[in-house]
Amino acid sequence: MVEVTLWGSLAALVDGQKQIEVDAKDIRELFRKLAERYPALRGPIENDIAVSVDGVIYRDSWSKELPEDAEIFLMRRLVGG
Repeated sequence: MVEVTLWGSLAALVDGQKQIEVDAKDIRELFRKLAERYPALRGPIENDIAVSVDGVIYRDSWSKELPEDAEIFLMRRLVGG
């Protein structure tokens, strides 16, 4: 079980919760379970979510394992150029 902090407007998509516990071993499983539990997150997960695990941001490395004691944040991707 890992604890995930939802950053910014993402909390509004999960009934205002800022932290959620999810039983997931890697980022891919985390996304799948979050989308099942909170269908409103499905669009952002598919299009514009980044994950911070212990201060390192992952944008496409969904096989990254999630240690139980990790600090995990979900946030919208930053766009720019």
